[in-house]
Amino acid sequence: MNTPLRGAPALGTHPIGGSLPSRAEIRDQMDRAAYDLLVIGGGILGISTAWHASQSGLRVALVDSGDFAGATSSASSKLLHGGLRYLQTGAVRLVAENHFERRAVAHQVAPHLANPLTFYLPVYKGGPHSAGKLGAGVFAYSALSAFGDGVGHLIGAEKARRAVPELRTDNLRAVAVYGDDQMNDARMALMTVRAAVDAGAVVLNHAQVTGLRFTGGRVTGADLKDQLDGSEFGIDARLVLNATGPWVDHLRAMEDPGASPSIRLSKGAHLVMRRTSPWRAALATPIDKYRITFALPWEDMLVLGTTDEEYEGDPADVAVNEKDIRQILDEASLSVRDQQVSRDQIAYAYAGLRVLPGGPGGTETAKRETVVTEGRGGMLSVAGGKWTTFRHIGRTVLNKLETLPGHPLGRDAQPVSELPKKMPLPGIANPHAVAHRLMIDEGVADGGIAPDTARHLATHYGTLSYDIARLTYENPELGERIHPDAPEIWAQVAYARDHEWAQTAQDVLRRRTTLTIRGLDTDEIKTKVEEMLAKRG
Repeated sequence: MNTPLRGAPALGTHPIGGSLPSRAEIRDQMDRAAYDLLVIGGGILGISTAWHASQSGLRVALVDSGDFAGATSSASSKLLHGGLRYLQTGAVRLVAENHFERRAVAHQVAPHLANPLTFYLPVYKGGPHSAGKLGAGVFAYSALSAFGDGVGHLIGAEKARRAVPELRTDNLRAVAVYGDDQMNDARMALMTVRAAVDAGAVVLNHAQVTGLRFTGGRVTGADLKDQLDGSEFGIDARLVLNATGPWVDHLRAMEDPGASPSIRLSKGAHLVMRRTSPWRAALATPIDKYRITFALPWEDMLVLGTTDEEYEGDPADVAVNEKDIRQILDEASLSVRDQQVSRDQIAYAYAGLRVLPGGPGGTETAKRETVVTEGRGGMLSVAGGKWTTFRHIGRTVLNKLETLPGHPLGRDAQPVSELPKKMPLPGIANPHAVAHRLMIDEGVADGGIAPDTARHLATHYGTLSYDIARLTYENPELGERIHPDAPEIWAQVAYARDHEWAQTAQDVLRRRTTLTIRGLDTDEIKTKVEEMLAKRG
């Protein structure tokens, strides 16, 4: 058997280089260097901006007080979508733009991290919308994506039930069908961090901003504290970008104590359920004129949600409560049979905060738009937006930088208009081909990798899976499953430690793998992960 793990990697793989620099080395580099742009906030808005800015030639530093994508960016509905409900408000252009971004990510930027998903919109007797209205809506929706996901249409209850066995069919008049995409949001964010680093950015997670630096009244950097060992350091930059999401006003207050609030927060809660049967489509069930509730097959689980209510507490304290659980299960039960929405099936629950522009009206009708503002000290703050348009947001912020007086673009830097339109993320490949190769000739001493693990690796790492497989060949114990009911293997923990900035057990189990979301992060597993992290070279 031809096993490229023994020698040089085959064409198209991403060979493992040395491990990441130590945190002390990164802190020292940040402390000594001068940067064009300091991005504070490692959610997808900050990560995308750092990626595009580094691609343009800027010297970029990125920090986050927690883990990359450690808050809202890993607490989404896991969707890349055009936004069907926006058609109801007449936002046709917005839907078309969202579709363009969605399809670019799914086909050219990260086909290894996104996968198509069929959606069913059930129409029940007495529901908020008629079959004719939803049928016309899904047709228009598919037309705005140039019918790239097929033609939106209506089907009958029995046909729908074959794809969604747990669908309620009592009083079901018809089902409208359309297509979108889904992803693992934490993995997409991590690959974007890697893309930024590959382009020259310097990044550090678990680094808390303790104060801003000023020169002549302008913000020119930040003082920081390493959350893991207490070390203090600083970063000097010509421009500072506040991309802290729900904490955006907290950082604005450091710049200007008199700054008035600029955002409001909407809490979105989700439940992750163990599936009672296979699903081949998702449900998007209308609740009222504006809201829908999702039941999304994801990995081999089911994600239910989401809620949408104003949140006024500390963003760090956001969590799923009993009210959220009751609401999500009650709304899901409109279209999902009782056995699937039983509390006994709940494996995990999570909540995130949407950042919305300040203003009147309910959060359910507020625009999901991105707002970029400049503060009294020249710090830029970016807030809002959605996962689907993360590339567009990064370009938008970079465009804003170019319009500033004395903007930080270096002499040799490229304007954003000259950057490649569809820069791929690391590991790009056809995931089916990657999975096939992993099964037949990669890893675990020529024995190949189990089919479910191969598929999991292929759709979370792309060709970087071969680096993980190589670890299992060198040490077959790393090819063992972390938990018998999940596809992840111990090599992923070693890889997360050495190549993906994982510092804590939660970094590994919640965001580098799906063990926490599956409800499988036992104390024994946490202890072993911590022991592996402690062996960092």
